[in-house]
Amino acid sequence: MSTAPDFDEWVAARGQPLLRLAYVLTGDPVEAEEIVEDALSRALPRWSRISRRHDPDASVRRLVVRAHVSRLRRFRRRHAPPPPPLELVATTGITIEVPDLIWPACGSLPRDQRTALVLCYYEGLSDEEIADLTGVRAGSVRSQISQGIAAVRAELAEL
Repeated sequence: MSTAPDFDEWVAARGQPLLRLAYVLTGDPVEAEEIVEDALSRALPRWSRISRRHDPDASVRRLVVRAHVSRLRRFRRRHAPPPPPLELVATTGITIEVPDLIWPACGSLPRDQRTALVLCYYEGLSDEEIADLTGVRAGSVRSQISQGIAAVRAELAEL
């Protein structure tokens, strides 16, 4: 029988992927750190239960997405496009493998559309899983993805 991973060890091993997910969702390294801190602070008191689950990574990823969605609902503002990935690597060590033209186009999307695109294409989640995480209907998720793709294509076509 395997033992549950220690919280500190798990965070040391899985912290960077969580931070990358939060960065891709927000486009802001500082906000990404705050979201991950919030998610981990919620996970710590429940760790004994979370760590016994089949996939503790999925549980904590869900907490990251929910923290992001919670911020969306609180602050409902558009966000400036993120800095280019090379600047981010220099300051935080985070690397994102997204073509230079696509990332700024995604960064200029409304947060709901960007969140849906990131969860669909970066995390590989289904419409139903995204709907469950974000608290919207699956039809709305499909609409956000479709509108986001159309907006990115239109912006790239202008270039």
